[in-house]
Amino acid sequence: MIKRHLPLALIALLTTTLASCDLIEGIFKAGVWTGIIIVVLVLALIIWLISKIFGGRS
Repeated sequence: MIKRHLPLALIALLTTTLASCDLIEGIFKAGVWTGIIIVVLVLALIIWLISKIFGGRS
């Protein structure tokens, strides 16, 4: 009986203790920083590939 109601009780506890705006703000901050890091890595890879293709020939 407890195993069945434990997830629901945890969700209820989290929703009452965490402000929804704080939760959403945290999710968006993590998403923004993850997106920025991915874009920087992709740009670095593209620049590295272009330098390898065109930099080796004199």
